[in-house]
Amino acid sequence: MNATERTPADLLSSALAADPARPLMTFYDDATGERVELSVATFANWVAKTANYLQGDLAAAPGDRLALLLPAHWQTAVWLLACSAVGVVAEVGGDPAGADLVVAGPDGLDAARACSGERVALALRPLGGRFPQPPAGFADYAVEVPGQGDRFAPFAPVDPGEVALVVGGEELTGAGITARALADGDAAGLPGAPRVLSALPYDSWQGLSYGLYAPLAAGGSVVLCRHHDRLGAEAAADREASEKITFRAPTAVS
Repeated sequence: MNATERTPADLLSSALAADPARPLMTFYDDATGERVELSVATFANWVAKTANYLQGDLAAAPGDRLALLLPAHWQTAVWLLACSAVGVVAEVGGDPAGADLVVAGPDGLDAARACSGERVALALRPLGGRFPQPPAGFADYAVEVPGQGDRFAPFAPVDPGEVALVVGGEELTGAGITARALADGDAAGLPGAPRVLSALPYDSWQGLSYGLYAPLAAGGSVVLCRHHDRLGAEAAADREASEKITFRAPTAVS
């Protein structure tokens, strides 16, 4: 990490400049058989489009609170980095009633209706597919985001010392996320440019660190597995071999 890499969005920008073609996130859903691999460039493009949507169409500004009601998923990771780019506080599993806006998956729509601000729904279908019928009272992310710009510039500078993330009741600043992710990687003994397999949910710092922030901070990539417990031991071992895993997150919880 150099002196300009203060927030997760900064880390992504550096990764894009260094090697845009390398894999950054590979996502498996072992309940559906889905596999999606995103290079740094593809992931950054999704982040830019989402940040433009967040800042432009949704009129979100630094310090606004976004309740993020999504599971461990590649699109959740995109939203986390987009919030970092805009300066919006991502409250993982936050209370929609107290948030300025809410982003929810199919299982969170009922709770998300408590938000009086903008509401965005994600179908979480393969390849980022849209809802067959958009849920009433929500914008469909898959409809709204593809047409957004491929480059993002914040309207206002993002202060890395401001709160950027709330998870498990703990608040972290943008700079704090990056510093803690690096410390986690050092403490866990992540190898250089690690290929990390994580089956942890995104409802704790540990899950977010192993499943996104620590591999990004270490110049590596993550294989994020949802419903990983549905794999047998042989299939799990085959995946680790085929994906060239160099580090496995310590606790696999789906």
